[in-house]
Amino acid sequence: MTSHDHNFKNVFLDFPKEALAWILPDISDLGTIQRVDFVRQEPKKRRLSDGHLSLDMPILYTFEKGQILLWLVEFQEDKGRFSIYKLLRYVTDLMEQYPDARVIPTVMFTARNKWRTDVKRELNSRLGNRDLLHFEYILLKLFDYNACDYYDHRNPVVKILLPKMNYKPEERFEVIRRAYRGLFELVPRTMFEKYVDFIDVYAGIQEEEREAFYRNITEQEDTIMLAQYIKDKGFQEGRQEGRQEGTRVFLERLLTRRFGPLPGWGKEQLARATMEQLDRWSDRVLDAKSIQAVLAE
Repeated sequence: MTSHDHNFKNVFLDFPKEALAWILPDISDLGTIQRVDFVRQEPKKRRLSDGHLSLDMPILYTFEKGQILLWLVEFQEDKGRFSIYKLLRYVTDLMEQYPDARVIPTVMFTARNKWRTDVKRELNSRLGNRDLLHFEYILLKLFDYNACDYYDHRNPVVKILLPKMNYKPEERFEVIRRAYRGLFELVPRTMFEKYVDFIDVYAGIQEEEREAFYRNITEQEDTIMLAQYIKDKGFQEGRQEGRQEGTRVFLERLLTRRFGPLPGWGKEQLARATMEQLDRWSDRVLDAKSIQAVLAE
């Protein structure tokens, strides 16, 4: 099964403040965000035989009032692989390393399907009238959100994620159109061109549908400018090249964050990489311990 985990990480890397504003809107008492850091986290092993553990994306937000909020995000496509016990281990390790931070574990389930059984939401341990342990996390299941409720939501993260929300089959083109339109209005053109691919992939747009979709946005008054932009940029012909360049830029940015400025050989290797190589390296980048390990063939 192809992993799309790095696609979601990419969204949060590019729009960390917007993601926080959507998922945790009730933190205004902290003031404005002064700084955002993406934290590298490798939980400590309990035994040498333990497998390697790493978090999808811990994000450290520093606010104007001096308070620090550490927001932990995991992306899960398959709920069967999720473990609340493993998540608790991650969180306690982070609390030990960042004692002044509020650690808010958040899990986003991205698959577009209904659940027959729920995941475990909390852990409790009591002795008499004493609470010895209580642990819970913020659960976000995108398929529980109705896409039509977010058509006018002014947040680029929401627009990008619209195709992963719930909608009727006959609403599909409208969901895609609204996602395109919202993104076009809310982000710089470079970001629009980058995330159009995300929308297409998760809406399942087929090549034979593109012409019908283009006619659809051309016929709507509120997307005429968008249709003209798509036509002028030649998206129909240059989509694969655009996705490859966007992935290359993302990977270089993430490598620089983790290991510092890229050496010349690393830039050359990125420049001549295929789409398959870029996807493979993107999956490695948060776990590898060196640039060489990421870019190994």
